[in-house]
Amino acid sequence: MWRWACPVCRRLLMLSGVTEDRLRCSDCGMEYPCKDGVWRMLPPERLAAFRQFIQEYEAIRRAEGRGSSEAAYYRALPERDISGRWKRDWAIRARSYIALVDQVIVPFERERARALKILDLGAGNGWLSGRLAQRGHELAAIDLLTNAWDGLGAHIHYLAHFTPIQAEFDRLPLADDQADLAIFNASFHYSVDYYRSLDEVLRILKADGKVVILDSPWYADAQSGEQMAREREMQFTLRYGFPSNALPSQNYLTDKRLADLAQHFGLRWRRIAPYYGIRWALRPWLARLRRHREPAQFYLWAGERLASG
Repeated sequence: MWRWACPVCRRLLMLSGVTEDRLRCSDCGMEYPCKDGVWRMLPPERLAAFRQFIQEYEAIRRAEGRGSSEAAYYRALPERDISGRWKRDWAIRARSYIALVDQVIVPFERERARALKILDLGAGNGWLSGRLAQRGHELAAIDLLTNAWDGLGAHIHYLAHFTPIQAEFDRLPLADDQADLAIFNASFHYSVDYYRSLDEVLRILKADGKVVILDSPWYADAQSGEQMAREREMQFTLRYGFPSNALPSQNYLTDKRLADLAQHFGLRWRRIAPYYGIRWALRPWLARLRRHREPAQFYLWAGERLASG
């Protein structure tokens, strides 16, 4: 079971209500309900702060035809997109998932020889939590979106149970020192402040826990990352009428950003490079020939704390 902490004051939360469908802070008096199976852990002022981002993100995802009303769609992810609309994207996610399981999850399972407590940060529709819960692990699926077609509300479609939590990365409603593994699931680049987000996750991780950054865009040159962000905002403005930049996100990674984070927190990063096929491998070379900016690369970055002393 997860141990809860108030995202406002950090005090431990206790279940309340006849059906134990609320968490209450005895210190500051805040209450957080569980609605439609999703714990709503954003205080009112933080929900208001994210409202524009949520509305714009959902508008784009609806326009793109994301999600489904069929349970089979969610249970097939990431290996198959049975809707047929985003096969290429899910093919990439599938390769990343295979690398995650083979090179992080399986070795950690052998090392711990027990079920793992895992944070799925930026869980979206919950596909990763559903898959890892099927392996017997305890998952906290964290996201801002709660809708039933592309957000945490889709938890109803999965065969294995996990805990859906509406919360933000920088104020997680969980007590210290309890998780074995935290996975930023194609989401770390949405962080407004990498240092604050990583500090919050490390607070919840055990001392020998691991953190993984999965499917966030990496560039050798920061200028390419900045150009990518500008191009995306222009495309969204033309297509949807807004740039979708309500959150001043960090948008991308570089070696320097990762090195600075490692030095600040005393971490060691291991880079894992999934194989996405020959066409993907040729993309940087083709970009140079055509004098385009470098394309994003998607690595897995597995981090662990350096031994003290």
